[in-house]
Amino acid sequence: MKNQNSAKERIVRSTKVLALWTFSWVASVALASFGPKFLWNGNKIITALAIIINLILGVMMVIAHRNHLSHLDELQRKLHMDAMGISLGVAVVGGLAYSLMDTSNLIPGDAEISTVVMLVGISYLVTLVINQKRYS
Repeated sequence: MKNQNSAKERIVRSTKVLALWTFSWVASVALASFGPKFLWNGNKIITALAIIINLILGVMMVIAHRNHLSHLDELQRKLHMDAMGISLGVAVVGGLAYSLMDTSNLIPGDAEISTVVMLVGISYLVTLVINQKRYS
């Protein structure tokens, strides 16, 4: 019983650490995106620093995610890995199709990376929920 509690505690702790790094990275994306226009009047040095900070926080988030996966049991890890595989496929296939629609002017406006990022996140979440229902 004690081993189960300590395993659950490690999962809870790794989830909190992952949430902290994810929130920090998302905040840095917002800062790097909106800072040049609203905070520092397009200063290229500050913008470059904000992007470097974003990259560092992104790497830390990836490391935290990898550590989080290592604390999960085999089934949980499989569910997450399946969801990651699907979302990678959606990103590559969907992102390229979206880009092709833009370059051939089949869609109004320009293809935005934020649309692809949302598509990846939604596909990851939906796949994870479906897999959890399937295996529970």
